[in-house]
Amino acid sequence: MTDPANPPMEDRSPEARASRRALLETLRPRLERIERRSFLRQGLSLGALTMLSGCNLADGDAVDRVLLAMSRFNDRVQALLFSRTTLAPTYAASRITKPFPFNAFYPIDNAPDIDGDSWKLEVSGLVADKTPWTLPRLRAMPQESQITRLICVEGWSAIGQWSGVPFHMFLKQIGADTTARYVGFKCSDRYYSSIDMATALHPQTIMTLDYGGEELPTVYGYPMRLRIPTKLGFKNPKFIAAVFVTNQYPGGYWEDQGYNWFSGS
Repeated sequence: MTDPANPPMEDRSPEARASRRALLETLRPRLERIERRSFLRQGLSLGALTMLSGCNLADGDAVDRVLLAMSRFNDRVQALLFSRTTLAPTYAASRITKPFPFNAFYPIDNAPDIDGDSWKLEVSGLVADKTPWTLPRLRAMPQESQITRLICVEGWSAIGQWSGVPFHMFLKQIGADTTARYVGFKCSDRYYSSIDMATALHPQTIMTLDYGGEELPTVYGYPMRLRIPTKLGFKNPKFIAAVFVTNQYPGGYWEDQGYNWFSGS
């Protein structure tokens, strides 16, 4: 890869400049897709395109490595800007989207049918108490409600009313190592995801058990989903079956396919 800030003399001809402009336009859609996966839409801009102009387009692996590096850079910048005291906007009940949309990587008819009476939440990793949790035990903990907007990476958003256990209280209850880097989730629909510890401890991050004042419907993730109004929608896993605390990067279903990992404000 050449230094894009100092191209060789032979690359400064009108033909070479035209070729570079064509290259940038070719790469632009790929970068725009990554930008849409992040709240920091300006994180990948002309500077990123310029850096890519030194890559050989035929070397797809090299381009992918650069794109991945820039995505990881966005993760670090977003993490530095994130504040546990800055709250996502909340809304009046009159603003709730009806009906609230279903969204997953499969059709609605394929949503898992889970028996809440036998369901148990597995807990593992850097925690003191690894005893599984039942729904009655979760409901015995303090509950909070919020009316917040879920923003989907696909371009739509919807406002809903969610209630459940503040996640920071749950992590304290199980003796989680809150100096660890990640909290990961495994779900009954084969989905998996992970978040940073700062987001896990944010006061608006809740283990959702109810929607609209009633038991969480299957289509929204029964028996429990995570609601994180400071993150994009795909960072809000549904049908959660296991929670683990770790210092090893856990990745995620969409993140392992190229989505920006932090994906928050």
